[in-house]
Amino acid sequence: MGGKIFVVGFGPGSYEHITERARAAIQESDVIIGYNTYVDLIRGLLTNQDIVRTGMTEEVSRAQKAVQLAMDGKGVAVISSGDAGVYGMAGLVYEVLIERGWHPGDNPEIEVIPGISAINSCAALLGAPIMHDACTISLSDHLTPWEVIARRIEAAAAADFVIALYNPKSGRRTRQIVETQAILLKYRPPETPVGLVKSAYRDRQHVVRTNLGEMLTHDIGMLTTVIIGNASTFYYDDLMITPRGYQRKYTLDTEQQRLRPGERLRPENEPWSLNAMQGASGGNGQSGIHKDSASTGTQTPQGSTTSATPAAAVTLPPRAWAEAALRCLTEGRPATSSTAFSPTAAPVRQVSILEVAVSPGVANKKFTAAQLTRLAELAGESGEIEYTTAHQLILRTQTDDANALVEALQAQGLTVLPVGDVIKVKACDFCDGEKYEGIAYAEEIAGRLAGLSVEKELRIGFNGCAMACYGAVNEDIGLVFRKGKFDIFLGGKTTGRNAAPGIRVAEGVPADEVPDLMERIVNRYRADAFPGERFHKFFQRVGEIEGFVHRDKPVTVVADSVCGQ
Repeated sequence: MGGKIFVVGFGPGSYEHITERARAAIQESDVIIGYNTYVDLIRGLLTNQDIVRTGMTEEVSRAQKAVQLAMDGKGVAVISSGDAGVYGMAGLVYEVLIERGWHPGDNPEIEVIPGISAINSCAALLGAPIMHDACTISLSDHLTPWEVIARRIEAAAAADFVIALYNPKSGRRTRQIVETQAILLKYRPPETPVGLVKSAYRDRQHVVRTNLGEMLTHDIGMLTTVIIGNASTFYYDDLMITPRGYQRKYTLDTEQQRLRPGERLRPENEPWSLNAMQGASGGNGQSGIHKDSASTGTQTPQGSTTSATPAAAVTLPPRAWAEAALRCLTEGRPATSSTAFSPTAAPVRQVSILEVAVSPGVANKKFTAAQLTRLAELAGESGEIEYTTAHQLILRTQTDDANALVEALQAQGLTVLPVGDVIKVKACDFCDGEKYEGIAYAEEIAGRLAGLSVEKELRIGFNGCAMACYGAVNEDIGLVFRKGKFDIFLGGKTTGRNAAPGIRVAEGVPADEVPDLMERIVNRYRADAFPGERFHKFFQRVGEIEGFVHRDKPVTVVADSVCGQ
């Protein structure tokens, strides 16, 4: 029987804002997969479903686990707050399926269930701030280069969009919201209405009505959505309102409207429309942007000046602002009232952030001067190089040709591996190569396993003698080579105040059996681990791997000394 994945957006978090279809999908599912906070928000809807909880930033593992369970015939609900298709899980689930060669109609079946996104729920609390053209921009630059985000902010500001900012600030990301304000202030006055909504429709809901100039004096965090008004947005008491149009075709203070409904759509009654502009230019399809901006009334970024014509003149239409914003994106400069869009303008070059782990080898711990120099050259002024405890350097740099950069590193004799939740083989230096007997096994294990993706970073420690001076026994998997054989340790707790070495599950394992054995252990973990589950917890949960049985470690007893010290 085929499985099914429900990608569920459950809205802001209150039960009354969860759709009936979302409720039904959750109740139909065998397994619920979600971020810890999201699972807690819908706990009242759960019955006897299995629950797979993960922490922040573990979205990929959630999607992978959902696909795996659904292919095994399970009904799986992957939950997201807001709408699952807006910075949610829908895209990731499809990406994981595509990687596996899936096509619509194949197993598993997919259903994306929409929910109320933050821009909508937060707008409802503020009044009606998104009655005109609006956009959403995430300020998180973990996956998108800041340069790209900044250009999008600039374009949206120039085009006079109402803007909703998602993920505006976190403990580590504090500058992005400051830079965003600076960009916006080039185009909008400090008095522009801004609404800050935290935890909409949840127990700790908090709403602040402020303006662009003062927004940073208020608390803004990851749970805050920032809504920035356009040129026509205003406050009425506590209501933040954006009118439906730049130039009204309706009169609100009389019952009798100046224009009948059928007349409102005529070109002469909406001179800002494309049809009207084409008629004025003889139907030649020109955009209608005036070449002589000094002769027309125009809107410009703050600080610019233009001479205005009488009120009857047609101001620069929203379409022209959008065209100017497109040019801003393609040419990398602010859009102004005299900016004309060119369809032949060069497209934005897609630049990505490359992040890789670099080392001189498994046993070799020494970089040459030439290797370090090349690393610095490839990092450039905007990149960075970070030392890690895994005997690797992390290189982060912007590039539009990742393959060429990796080839340049490998040409220097460097080992290049992915970063994140992958397998890392951390070997000793074999006493500068003097105890060389185990090096070949370390290199074979690294060649097979290093860099493979796993649910949570897994370190295989490798020591070349019984001294184990590099602490292999404290890693997730520890291998100690002595007299041509291996002692094996599983389930070390590598971090935290309760960090402890692994369980010694075997002694004297023939060396030539160990690479295959490690591969089988790792494959079991990759296949059966829960999203975000560390290896020591996995070993404890399953109880046995390749015949090695988990044993609880003895509880440490602290005894007071006789002298009381």
